[in-house]
Amino acid sequence: MPRTFEELVAEADAVSVDGWDFSWLDGRATEQRPSWGYQRAMSDRLARANASLDIDTGGGEVLAKAEKLPRTAAATESWPPNVVKATALLHPLGVVLVATDEDAPLPFADGAFDLVTSRHPVRTWWQEIARVLAPGGTYFSQQVGPESVFELVEYFLGPLSAEQRRGRHPDLAREGATAAGLDIVDLRLEKLRTEFFDIGAVVYFLRKVIWMVPDFSVEKYRDRLRGLHERIESEGPFVATTTRYLVEARKP
Repeated sequence: MPRTFEELVAEADAVSVDGWDFSWLDGRATEQRPSWGYQRAMSDRLARANASLDIDTGGGEVLAKAEKLPRTAAATESWPPNVVKATALLHPLGVVLVATDEDAPLPFADGAFDLVTSRHPVRTWWQEIARVLAPGGTYFSQQVGPESVFELVEYFLGPLSAEQRRGRHPDLAREGATAAGLDIVDLRLEKLRTEFFDIGAVVYFLRKVIWMVPDFSVEKYRDRLRGLHERIESEGPFVATTTRYLVEARKP
């Protein structure tokens, strides 16, 4: 017997959203992956590095999967629940986890790292990245691109402005890196397919990726959620377009 709207929503509203592991969505949502394989490419670079920094590491899940870490490895995270989770996961691997304020400068010396990585950072502070990179060092990052999952965002918030649609565009990354004195080595954007198979997946996603609908709560959007539940039940999965871009920059 199909689960009811109330059951699906209650379950998704109660489950923990700490960390950056989306395995709870297995079988409930799918997201096409970029062709460049960030995890593998990041691991390759880490294996060759002497000192690395992973910014906005989340719960440390991506960094922890690297096959070989440098002799000196650090990571930063600003959200307290993730700090706890990343510390427990990364410390046994020899990675120092530093709790930071996302609006504060990086708490490291100039030229401390020959590799800085970040998967889906909250923001990219190019001047600080350039400062902590050693000469010849590399910044390697996969980022959320422009208009990502906007079909879902606009379902809840209505039409977004041209300025909001331009946010997170790769052109802005090029401008920021260049202004900080870094040379762009690689910059690629891909549009990918995302599907939500039930309303619980939508609730979980919006609770976890809090910047999509910043004021999201089940109670505030219950009517819109019910309408979307009925749409999925009658028409099938809710389809949205995810955008991702890869950026690699080098300090001369």
